[in-house]
Amino acid sequence: MAEEKGKMTVSEAGRKGGKTTAKKYGREFYEEIGHKGGQKVKELIERGKQASR
Repeated sequence: MAEEKGKMTVSEAGRKGGKTTAKKYGREFYEEIGHKGGQKVKELIERGKQASR
């Protein structure tokens, strides 16, 4: 099965989207969403510990 001209892989699409987002929102955006993600993980771990008690 030959690749069609103009199609991109999932990896290429993700990279392109990431670059576009970085240009649009900047470094602070990534720092903020990273912090939010870390806080959510911390909360979920704590819930798991309480549930196992």
